[in-house]
Amino acid sequence: MAIISKGTWVEIEQIVLNPDQRAPSLPEETRKVPYVLRVSGFLIEDGQLGQDVKIKTIIGRQLSGTLKVVNPSYSHSFGKTIPELLTIGTDWEDK
Repeated sequence: MAIISKGTWVEIEQIVLNPDQRAPSLPEETRKVPYVLRVSGFLIEDGQLGQDVKIKTIIGRQLSGTLKVVNPSYSHSFGKTIPELLTIGTDWEDK
């Protein structure tokens, strides 16, 4: 496996609650999986994917977890453009 260098921007995963620790009031499909934290930061020491590592976040917190992604990016969006909404608040053009 490739070594990821100290200081690289990465994402780790940490199990916060195992299934047996989750609230009984949760729906069964939710209760049967762990509650997982994913957080990005800079590697404190060299590491490898799948290995337990420590990171330092942008705000200076030090956390540990399993190294999952190197140079993570965002994949969410606010959906497709809705043309009818583009002109809201642009009534100044008619003046």
